[in-house]
Amino acid sequence: MAEGKEKKGFFKRLVEGLSKTRENIVSGIDSIFSGYSSIDDDFYEEIEEILVMGDLGINTTTAIIERLKEQVSKQHIKEPMECKKLLMDSIKEQMQVGGTAYEFENRKSVILVIGVNGVGKTTSVGKLAGKLKGQGKKVIMAAADTFRAAAGEQLTQWANRAGVELIGGQDGADPASVVYDAIAATKARNADVLICDTAGRLHNKKNLMEELRKIYRIIEKEYPEAYLETLVVLDGTTGQNALAQARQFNEVANVTGIILTKLDGTAKGGIAVAIQSELDIPVKYIGVGEGIDDLQKFNSDEFVNALFNMENNTQED
Repeated sequence: MAEGKEKKGFFKRLVEGLSKTRENIVSGIDSIFSGYSSIDDDFYEEIEEILVMGDLGINTTTAIIERLKEQVSKQHIKEPMECKKLLMDSIKEQMQVGGTAYEFENRKSVILVIGVNGVGKTTSVGKLAGKLKGQGKKVIMAAADTFRAAAGEQLTQWANRAGVELIGGQDGADPASVVYDAIAATKARNADVLICDTAGRLHNKKNLMEELRKIYRIIEKEYPEAYLETLVVLDGTTGQNALAQARQFNEVANVTGIILTKLDGTAKGGIAVAIQSELDIPVKYIGVGEGIDDLQKFNSDEFVNALFNMENNTQED
């Protein structure tokens, strides 16, 4: 029962968070559907323009429109209004996460979480720890973002809230050595998951790359049996800038998923679609608030239904 209640509350907050995106995209699309009497090039062009303006990006939008045209032709659809569900289905299809996306939950695993300052990275690490602990897993966190003075302190607060152990180093300590200590603790305590909060200084990619390489080497050498997941945290309010960051991080790390934060009032929610479609990196979690439960697994049906404010036919995950 509580699970359903939490889901409902989250969906409602997601609907509210995407309201600005909806104003940008959906109201415009609805007026196209009702304003056109036939499906022609102008009709498609207007939909295309609105999706691009909603931060879905050119490539993603092109793929969605191509798929829409294909379905319209295949199903011999003549009425513009009948295209709405097809459009929603086409967007959902671009965003399917895939069955193995959360494999790390079923194995002994190390989750590296990277992202630039200010995107909600440390907060996301804390929430994820709380989420996994809630599933009955033994979780350890590593404070390996040693260059941001407040990060360790912030993570300590989250460790207390989530009820998990934190392994930290001194400010300015070598992040790889913190990960080394955390792996030793994880093995000694037979923990299920180690979550590492790592730095993300994109303005100096060479240093970041070196640092991540060292961390990857230590994990490979000290804990080769662990399943390795690398999640990048992006701020949903930054739109195309978030896509550019994801692309840069993907050049220096083997990124396996995205945590998209701050979807609680952004006009740029369409960026979730663009990241997944253009980079082929799934959005695995989305955050719609500050609470420990405000980070949830991404569900493309729920997301697109919230975008179009269609609460029925949401799927439980």
